[in-house]
Amino acid sequence: MLLPYLNADLVEAGCDEAGRGCLAGAVYAAAVILPKDFRNELLNDSKQLSERQRYALREVILREAVAWAVGVVLPEEIDQINILNASILAMHRAIDGLSVRPQHLLIDGNRFKKYSGIPHTTVVKGDGKYLSIAAASILAKTFRDDYMNRLHEEYPSYGWDRNKGYPTREHRSAIAAHGVTPYHRLSFNLLGDGQLSLDFG
Repeated sequence: MLLPYLNADLVEAGCDEAGRGCLAGAVYAAAVILPKDFRNELLNDSKQLSERQRYALREVILREAVAWAVGVVLPEEIDQINILNASILAMHRAIDGLSVRPQHLLIDGNRFKKYSGIPHTTVVKGDGKYLSIAAASILAKTFRDDYMNRLHEEYPSYGWDRNKGYPTREHRSAIAAHGVTPYHRLSFNLLGDGQLSLDFG
């Protein structure tokens, strides 16, 4: 059973990101403030849920959250600042977008840069421990999936409707055959051969 909060007396926002390990597309993050009495037995780490469950829970979260927001960092920004900094920046942008200012942040993982004026706690595998982080993981994942599905319509050869930009064999074979798109992260090892693929098209 996931915990409803770490600090009962504070307005607490859970934060998580999606797309960190991908070869293409933006990294997305979400910040969610849930009511203190929020309960949902299905809500869990987005990776433990089916696609249908994630989208059904997204509707519950959007309807019942005190506040929520999504932050995005584009591939060209990722190449400039690296994926760890980009993931943290995406979380900061999500926090920026909240309509209610939290008094404390619950961050999935073990790395974060202080957000001005708000204390934070990092929680390893927090999306399997706290409801607000699990909610953020679902929003980040589903909104990013929607984005990758749109990119798939523009570049159907890479299978992004299925792999969502992750380094599958299908995706890497398509990069080898067709080269890179404007959405690929050029600072990543795109072909899995230990070489950066900056010489593509």
